[in-house]
Amino acid sequence: MSMHPPAPDLSALDDLPSRASLEAFWMPYTGNRFFKDNPLIVTSAEGCYLTTQEGNRVYDGLSGLWCTGMGHGRPEIIQAVAKGIQKLDFSPSFQVGNDLAFKVANKVKALTPEGLDYVFFTNSGSEAADTALKMARAYWRQKGQGTKTRFIGRTRGYHGVNYGGMSVGGIGPNRKLFGQGLEVDHLPHTCLAQNRFTKGLPEHGAELADTLEDLVALHDASNIAAVIVEPMSGSGGVVIPPKGYLNKLRAICDKHNILLIFDEVITGFGRTGHAFGADAFGVTPDIMTLAKGLTNGCVPMGAVVSSNEIYQTFMQNAGAEYNTEFPHGYTYSAHPVACAAALAAIDVFETQKMVEKVAALAPYFEQQIHNLKGLKHVTDIRNFGLAGALEIDTFGQEPTKRPFEIFRRCWDAGMFVRCGGNTIQLAPPFISTKEQIDELFNVLSDAINATQ
Repeated sequence: MSMHPPAPDLSALDDLPSRASLEAFWMPYTGNRFFKDNPLIVTSAEGCYLTTQEGNRVYDGLSGLWCTGMGHGRPEIIQAVAKGIQKLDFSPSFQVGNDLAFKVANKVKALTPEGLDYVFFTNSGSEAADTALKMARAYWRQKGQGTKTRFIGRTRGYHGVNYGGMSVGGIGPNRKLFGQGLEVDHLPHTCLAQNRFTKGLPEHGAELADTLEDLVALHDASNIAAVIVEPMSGSGGVVIPPKGYLNKLRAICDKHNILLIFDEVITGFGRTGHAFGADAFGVTPDIMTLAKGLTNGCVPMGAVVSSNEIYQTFMQNAGAEYNTEFPHGYTYSAHPVACAAALAAIDVFETQKMVEKVAALAPYFEQQIHNLKGLKHVTDIRNFGLAGALEIDTFGQEPTKRPFEIFRRCWDAGMFVRCGGNTIQLAPPFISTKEQIDELFNVLSDAINATQ
């Protein structure tokens, strides 16, 4: 009898990609050179877990990219998509409408805060942001106030990557390569030193909304179309609004006749423990952008939801009733397969009480993330609902080095967390258990401690 252990089965490794086979895909938001020498390839997903090409399971601590909060592989959505594509693979939305689009629009209208009544479909959050900006400018022109063209964003804000969203966004590396964008100013972010390690809503910083008054004084309200902010910034590092901050923004916009746009691509559909960030913070915008959770990430889809006043202004100023009121849209606006996915996702969202699941798990998530206070390199911790971020101290002149190393260590240990700028960002699936949350933070703690 041989005393040697059996040779490992390496047949699965035969299918691993070669370096050359990875070259053609120019990957988004990725260090392509490093990745293609050190690839992380996902081949399947189910529930809270991704599966790699090597067969390893990785807990999805970011819900995809903030989009699969209800978990991967939901059979209800898969079946709806399969049935939908068999019945209607495509139908245009220019002068023709598919039946599911109207059903989704009514579902979204019913879920969003009262007063947001009209739904314009896009294919992503980036498209939704640019659509909202065009809608705002066009609205003022229809009102005879065509000088209202300037937008106000916020530093550390993220509104996608198209030219409008890039312009109002406030993350420097997303802008510096691309030159001049729209006419935009930025409010300051609300990450204040006195709010470090706050659990939930910070106490300090509501007065930063008053900076909008300074911008109105500089440009005059007659030249400002809209203010666009995320109720809670996600990609900028989970920047939480101080108590009363959004109420102040709403009041100042009302005072000066400026539209308020909420980018709810991340905060929409449950992430905050409420249906929308507008509900969580008790402030209703004039326009809301949605994506991600609208289909649980299953099929690309976005939406812009506007007030009745905005919609009716377009209807009343277009001349003959067969004229196009808003000359804007996409080939795939209200794509029937995306609509099938959205209807199923919204049904799961409501019947499986996802808001309640988030609200129930959020206090435990808050407790566990703040248990990391005191670890080396961790200079701040922020959280709200099932969203959280750790701010990581800079390694020399390289603010992204440590977060990237922590991300890779976590992945190797079976946990996916996001490195964004100088932060580690977390957005666990709504269906997570306390045991999974414990494992997430145990792995993250070990990764931080192992990082130089």
